Amino acid sequence: MKSRTLAALSANSPIVQHEINRRDIGDADVALDIAFAGICHSDIHQVREEWGPAIFPMVPGHEIVGTVTAIGASVTKFKVGDRIGVGVFIDSCRACTSCLAGLQQYCEGGMTGTYNTLERDGKTVAYGGYSNNFVINQDYAVHIPGNLDLAGVAPLLCAGITLYSPLKKWGTKPGMTVGVMGLGGLGHMGVKFAHALGAEVTVFSHSASKKDDAIAMGATNFVCTSEIESLKPWHKKFDLVLNTVSADLEINSYLELLKLDATMVVIGLPGKPYKVNVGTLLNGRRRIAGSMIGGIDEMQEMLDFCGVHNIVSDVEVIKSDYVNIAYERTVASDVKYRFVIDASTI
Repeated sequence: MKSRTLAALSANSPIVQHEINRRDIGDADVALDIAFAGICHSDIHQVREEWGPAIFPMVPGHEIVGTVTAIGASVTKFKVGDRIGVGVFIDSCRACTSCLAGLQQYCEGGMTGTYNTLERDGKTVAYGGYSNNFVINQDYAVHIPGNLDLAGVAPLLCAGITLYSPLKKWGTKPGMTVGVMGLGGLGHMGVKFAHALGAEVTVFSHSASKKDDAIAMGATNFVCTSEIESLKPWHKKFDLVLNTVSADLEINSYLELLKLDATMVVIGLPGKPYKVNVGTLLNGRRRIAGSMIGGIDEMQEMLDFCGVHNIVSDVEVIKSDYVNIAYERTVASDVKYRFVIDASTI
């Protein structure tokens, strides 16, 4: 299947128009026309080989939404015309303990990423969603509720599930206090979900200009962290803190926000390891945990939850010729709060 794409032809090269051949549609596959594809900061890291050697030409994109156009002979999950979403991975081993538990993101053999990798056959290059079409096994795609705006749904397939999963894992419920560190593409979804789950939400951000946005998204409190002293009144106030910050920071001051037996979940990926004062953990049986996206069942649960609560990402929809500028603006944190490519312009 011919595909029009946006691709990086080599490391650090600009994104350009490029044509590829998708793999054939197998018996268990669905084909889709892509409507929108979100830009994730991890796309930029991989295009620039900041996470190690990559496969070029590379078609990035793992926040994919569209409409089913064809199905394989054994497909039962989708029909032509369905709204469909594809996230960060497109396959896994299907046999390990994690996969059998519906936690494909933690596949012991390694999940198959949506792009910049080889599919399970070890030969077929996986190309991502900056494209006009896509092919995927039915088991690794999800249904999109009909009431949700497709452009706003695209980032839910990465940023959304990345925040929904830890909120559910750590039992967020009415009456809990949840802190969200950072109000970017990830953090703004944490605010929306935590609020919808009934928690009292406090945003910690170095950007004072984001206060009104945070409150509009459901936060009760906003703390500007340009001065570390601003954290002191919030010590021992939180049942759960979601750390979405990728920049280096003094983590111990934020750990002190936790109540007895409370948890900080690290979601952002900093450039250097944190220097953790173990005494800060001991003083309150505090915990640091990590969380990475979510499995297919949980992704569907999240989208159904979004359908009920009318939750989507705040996005800036762009045409294909704006992607390289969008990359620079993303690196500069100059977007509210996620760029989404209109695939019809590719």
